[in-house]
Amino acid sequence: MSKKDDRPRPGDRIKPRKPAKVQFTSMMLQLEAFVVLFAGVALYGLRNTGYERGPLVIESPLALWLVIGVLFVVLLVMSRMVGTPMGYYAGTVVQVPVLAMGLLLPMMFVVGVVFVAMWVVSLRLGGRIDRERAQYDAEHPETAPNL
Repeated sequence: MSKKDDRPRPGDRIKPRKPAKVQFTSMMLQLEAFVVLFAGVALYGLRNTGYERGPLVIESPLALWLVIGVLFVVLLVMSRMVGTPMGYYAGTVVQVPVLAMGLLLPMMFVVGVVFVAMWVVSLRLGGRIDRERAQYDAEHPETAPNL
C-alpha cells in the first residue's frame, strides 16, 4: 500500500497561507480579552473582602462589568482588525488599558507587561516569518502559494 502523496505538483492551485503576523497578533489580542474577563471575575469576587485590590476601586458591580465588558469587546474587535496597518497601531494602543488594569488589580501589572512583551514579539516574529516566506516563494515559484 502506498501513502497518498500530498505534495503539490507543478500547476496545482495552492491556497495562500494566512500571514503569520496576522495570526500571532490576532491570537494575542484574543488571549488578552479573556485574561481581562477573568481579571473582572477576580475583581468582582474581591469586591467585599479585605484583600488589597489596588489604588483605583470601582465600587459598583455594574460599572466594573461595564469597564471589563467594553475592554473585552474592544480587544476582540481589534483582533479582527490586525490585517491592516491601522489595526496594528490600534492593537498597540489597546495595550495601555490592559496595563492600566493593574490600578484595579495589582497582579495585572505583571500580566500586562507579559502580554505587552508577547505583543511586541508577535509583531516582530510574525513580520520576520512573513518576509522569509515571501523570499522562499520568490525563489521557488513552482510551489509558491503566497504570490
